Amino acid sequence: MKITFFGAQPYDRESFDKANAAFGFDICYHRSHLNQRNVALASGADAVCIFVNDTADAETIGALAERGVKLIALRCAGFNNVDLRAALRHAIPVVRVPAYSPHAVAEHAVALMLALNRKIHRAYWRTRDGNFSLHGLLGFDMYGKTAGIVGTGKIARELIRILKGFGMEVVAHDPHPDEEYAWNAGISYVALDELYERSDVVSLHCPLTDQTRYMIGDVAIGRMKPGVMIINTGRGQLIHTEALIDGLKEKKVGAAGLDVYEEEAAYFYEDTSDRIMDDDVLARLLSFNNVIVTSHQAFFTREALDNIAHVTMRNMAEFAAGKKLTNEVCPDPVAGLA
Repeated sequence: MKITFFGAQPYDRESFDKANAAFGFDICYHRSHLNQRNVALASGADAVCIFVNDTADAETIGALAERGVKLIALRCAGFNNVDLRAALRHAIPVVRVPAYSPHAVAEHAVALMLALNRKIHRAYWRTRDGNFSLHGLLGFDMYGKTAGIVGTGKIARELIRILKGFGMEVVAHDPHPDEEYAWNAGISYVALDELYERSDVVSLHCPLTDQTRYMIGDVAIGRMKPGVMIINTGRGQLIHTEALIDGLKEKKVGAAGLDVYEEEAAYFYEDTSDRIMDDDVLARLLSFNNVIVTSHQAFFTREALDNIAHVTMRNMAEFAAGKKLTNEVCPDPVAGLA
């Protein structure tokens, strides 16, 4: 079975070459992201393996089908960059890695919270310059504060476990509340508006759907506590970035930790330090000293990379053997927060 990888970084090659020792697939790696312009790179491949910033829209999928591609394998959990209806029309199954390491993403969310709260990033640069002043570095006790968690899937539940360990009160929102879990975890499900109104920290852990796109905008921010901290390790388009910037300027939002950005594909996973940034919105975000932007790295632990590689290869092996696809993504999934 021949597989063409798109958006492949050196760490992808290392982890997948290691995992492939047990499968023996013919793998070809490309650094460029899949799109309509470079789809010819998949010619002759049985499957393509893509990541979050690759584009598998209807036109691209049609071109893949013309070139004999029979499977699209996502090496991530999210699938909003794939036109599932187009894949179904061309009889190309789509598989994913539903849970590579909930611990990795949850721990990164906590790292963003703590760094922003205690101004670790600012203190680091100050002390390197010999400035040991505490002015502007005042934080708050996490103990006793309220965290609002949007979505209660595997990552969110791991985050909730950690935040409960800090002594925080946790409220959550999910269109499919699990009351038994809530009872055992010591949290409560509330309406989204109530979550915004009560939370000192709001953390997003939901998929990007038509219902959740830009869920954090002017209206949502207007309902939040003054000085709220917003964390997003999910998908960039959950937040309307210009509304977030307005909230930061007006001091309504006290801090933001973003591992994702709605127009991240042109920058994330690449070294662009020798270029002038032409994304004015991203440049403005980076100018705030109470904002931390990381490059979609919440997943990036050794354990997660190993899990991603092994599950992806098993997905492909199931397809090659004609077996039922355990992690297939079907069109028209139930919309909501997971």
